[in-house]
Amino acid sequence: MPGGFVVALVLLFYVGVGLALPLALGFSALGIVIDNFFGTVLAGLVILSWLGAQLEAAHRRHLLDWTTDLRRLEAEEFEWLMGEVFRRDGWKVRETGHQDRADGNIDLELTRDRQRMIAQCKRWESWQVPVEEIREFAGTLMREALPAGAGIFVTLSDFTSQARAEAKKIGIALIDKYDLHDRIEKARRIEPCPVCRKPMRLDYSSQGWWFHCVAGCPGKRDLGKDPGRAVEFLTQPPTT
Repeated sequence: MPGGFVVALVLLFYVGVGLALPLALGFSALGIVIDNFFGTVLAGLVILSWLGAQLEAAHRRHLLDWTTDLRRLEAEEFEWLMGEVFRRDGWKVRETGHQDRADGNIDLELTRDRQRMIAQCKRWESWQVPVEEIREFAGTLMREALPAGAGIFVTLSDFTSQARAEAKKIGIALIDKYDLHDRIEKARRIEPCPVCRKPMRLDYSSQGWWFHCVAGCPGKRDLGKDPGRAVEFLTQPPTT
């Protein structure tokens, strides 16, 4: 929810339900206290839920901007990272994957304008995705009444030649470890180096927060005297 809508909802519960409603209906003193308690609780739950959603969204952004070794991610974190990649590409994303129960072979639902796509993410490192996985995903697309071109299969490893041939014949888009790396680098926010204008990466040391050039030149920017910039980079969504 947008912040303004959350504020309006909180005021509705706290002022409207907790104060205005009991006074308008002529509640007793005890009734006003009880109603005010419930209005306050509802307002508090809205605030806590919204803050939790903001922290969760910030965590997803950090996964994309900070992760240097994708192999350290858990399966669920890998799905979150991919969701953030698609978000920065203009898609609205809903994470539907579950590690503790069946998810119907759908980890991400993507919508943009009137287009809907689904993605399956496999955080496999050593095993190539076989053709059976592609066929099973094609069945999922049929079940969802989607064309084959609405499917995206992502892996941290690679696909067998049979899987690639089958995906090409069906029309499913494949993202292997090489394409994945390129997409992540393209989606990450960058701070231009003052020396070579190449991207800089946010980092932390005993001296505090600072940017360093990924190209290896001496360009850097110390944020020790500008902590607000680090906080902004860490918490705010990227501008489009």
